[in-house]
Amino acid sequence: MTRICESGHIPLVMLETFRALAEPSRFQIVELLLDGPRAVGDLVDRLGVAQPQVSKHLRVLSEAGLVDVRVDAQRRIYALRPAPLQELEAWVERYRRIWESNFQRLDALLDEMKASEKKHGRKKSHIKR
Repeated sequence: MTRICESGHIPLVMLETFRALAEPSRFQIVELLLDGPRAVGDLVDRLGVAQPQVSKHLRVLSEAGLVDVRVDAQRRIYALRPAPLQELEAWVERYRRIWESNFQRLDALLDEMKASEKKHGRKKSHIKR
């Protein structure tokens, strides 16, 4: 698993993943490949983009390590590589813990507010959980 360096920098491999996914057509290709391997022609049809542009996007995704290609007669079949996406998941997980902690504190604050309202006989607030 790729980790952030002690200096706080994101490793180059993960930066390449972010760069590759930042372009909307490449992101859409990755989304399409989520359902399973696809031939270039299928990607061209689904994206409504010319074959040369799809091939360029696939080359960038391949160089970033996000896709693998295999040849099947005259067709090239592309599939997602899980490793770079797993690295992104691990990176995002660190932030998910922060969000969850914030939500837990918010829940506790809302519980305190509700208890205080009941204790003091105030009208119920419109805060729903």
